[in-house]
Amino acid sequence: MSADTWWKNGIVYQIYPRSFQDSNGDGIGDLDGIRARLDYLVSLGIDAVWISPIYPSPMADFGYDISDFCDIDPRFGTLDGFDALVGDAHSRGLRVILDFVPNHTSDRHPWFVQSRSARSDRRRNWYLWRDPAPDGGPPNNWVSNFGGPAWTLDPSTGQYYGHSFLKEQPDLNWRNPEVRAAMYEVLRFWLRRGVDGFRVDVLSQIIKDAQFRDNPPNPDFVEGQDPFHRWLMLYNTDLPEVQQIVAEMRRVVDAFSDTHSSRVLIGELYLPFARLVAYYGLNAQGALEGVQLPFNFQLIATEWQAARIDRLVRDYEAALPPGAAPNWVLGNHDKPRIASRVGQQMARIAAMLLLTLRGTPTLYYGDEIGMTDVPIPADEVQDPFEKNKPGMGLGRDPERTPMQWSAAASAGFTTGTPWLRLAADWRTHNVEAQSHDEAGSMLALYRHLIALRRAQPALNRGSYEALAAEDEVLAYARNGEGQRLVVLLNFGAASAPMSPALLPRQPIVLASTDPARAEFIKGPLVLAPYEGVVIGAVVDKAATMR
Repeated sequence: MSADTWWKNGIVYQIYPRSFQDSNGDGIGDLDGIRARLDYLVSLGIDAVWISPIYPSPMADFGYDISDFCDIDPRFGTLDGFDALVGDAHSRGLRVILDFVPNHTSDRHPWFVQSRSARSDRRRNWYLWRDPAPDGGPPNNWVSNFGGPAWTLDPSTGQYYGHSFLKEQPDLNWRNPEVRAAMYEVLRFWLRRGVDGFRVDVLSQIIKDAQFRDNPPNPDFVEGQDPFHRWLMLYNTDLPEVQQIVAEMRRVVDAFSDTHSSRVLIGELYLPFARLVAYYGLNAQGALEGVQLPFNFQLIATEWQAARIDRLVRDYEAALPPGAAPNWVLGNHDKPRIASRVGQQMARIAAMLLLTLRGTPTLYYGDEIGMTDVPIPADEVQDPFEKNKPGMGLGRDPERTPMQWSAAASAGFTTGTPWLRLAADWRTHNVEAQSHDEAGSMLALYRHLIALRRAQPALNRGSYEALAAEDEVLAYARNGEGQRLVVLLNFGAASAPMSPALLPRQPIVLASTDPARAEFIKGPLVLAPYEGVVIGAVVDKAATMR
């Protein structure tokens, strides 16, 4: 195994820490809770745990407003507890990835407190400060992701400060070398504690136009849409200068890699393929010096049809620079859950797709048991996104509800009152119940697919080959080390006969989303409605048994 095998061929599992496991009864998940569930993660078969922010925070945006980059919020635990978690994870062969939030701090961070104290303060230029427009309003037309202008007036100094999100989240000035040096030291702080990598929050937005020009209007904007989309973010996202910063981050992280294990950077980037792949950082010498895994979110946004996904995968594979590692994501803490988007039957197809495509898959906690979005009444809403834009359906609470562990009180998540309400089906739809159903449950399917991915070299590190099939069937092969496995996914509500030409000689079903599917194929292969299968040859199975 090479030093980068764990992130190139492994599986990343995202934990939203408030919702994974509470160890002290306060209704909020914590580090000791994650530590108590490590054996579950090992049994699932994942390789790395990505933990959303756990730093000290006033929690205006639930941890993405950070008041100290180099400590642990008491709600989640302590630095000693974090060290114990990393040690226990490593002893089990699990890697630990942290969220790195470079775009902004909390307005209570000591840096910003200093910065706003006076125009002459030495940290004034650590943030984006601008004089008012001639009419006294904001300096330009930039808008916040969470609603309203991206500028707030500070009456005591008479200038506006910029914030891409809440006014409690002032943006750092990444054009200032002192800011870069301080933030790179944050990376080193956690790398010295054994962290294996970082998921970098809103990476494309961290540097802004030096002239602070107005963004142009969006010609495709339709009244009734989120007002955020009224303007094209030409001058405050995805600027060319960000690539230099990405390369600098990569060098910081690479300094902690060795021949046994490389550290990884994962970029949060909601960009089309043509722009996304630029963040791999292909330089003039043909080396990749950017983030190793620019997050590919296209499966979250695309229409759930075989032909659309077939085109999407082909386009992505064609856009990747030489030597780049692909990756795929079905869901995260900001988007509706896959089972809510496509339904439980199709969520099984989605699981097979995610775990058989070429590249690093990322799982979102709870998707492996088919958790769905939970409707949150207006008086229980926690998410500032929803509070700032009520009635637009932008709230992220529904996909952040507590993990459903068992039929015990509060689904085994806490002995207290959960910070968000549970799904109505938690008594029957949980890890414990699905663990007893080793054939038909979603959890059983995930465990089987992950085990198959580990066992079969063609799935683990083989190439991708698109295959032609009927309109409602997505077909592709994975080839590697003398193996050829065929994946057939029926997106249709009708049975789908498969051409024998698609199948290997002596075909055998290595996995199916249908628990009733027999292992050996007798006669023509006909997929059931919404069935997916992984087909190998008898010799392939025999080889993995030895």
